[in-house]
Amino acid sequence: MKFLFRLFRSKEDKSTRADNDKYNSNITNYVNLNNFSSATDYFIWVDLKNFKVNIFEGSTNKWALVHSYLCTIGKLSTPTPKGTYTVGVKGLYFGVNKGYKCWYYTQFKGNYLFHSIIYNLDGSIRDGRLGMALSDGCIRLAKTNAKWIWDNIPSRTKVVIS
Repeated sequence: MKFLFRLFRSKEDKSTRADNDKYNSNITNYVNLNNFSSATDYFIWVDLKNFKVNIFEGSTNKWALVHSYLCTIGKLSTPTPKGTYTVGVKGLYFGVNKGYKCWYYTQFKGNYLFHSIIYNLDGSIRDGRLGMALSDGCIRLAKTNAKWIWDNIPSRTKVVIS
């Protein structure tokens, strides 16, 4: 039985890997064929249809995908805004006065942010769902992924959301 499970899992892992490789190749081609530029060595393309934050490093027509993170986007009544923006202010967390914490926020437009999933004040997860349309327009990420953006993406980096 263990052998059959390993065999099934191995095929499943290979299929998932192949799908991811195809997606990564397709989006890299898309970004490079559309002449996207950025004032920094990074560029972020948010793929709303697939709930992905895709981070590229390089320059116009020479972007290389460095991370593709599963995210949660705005719900139908409060959608994530589509368009072209730039990274602005950053902060460690927000929401304490409302009884929750969202960690490692990075602004891309006004009150719209990349940030972690939602935590209770005691540190437990309040809402950890990703890959869905649930937010008030912000882009939620796993805490480690929000921190990577917070740590590494400089202000003025171009963000395209479509």
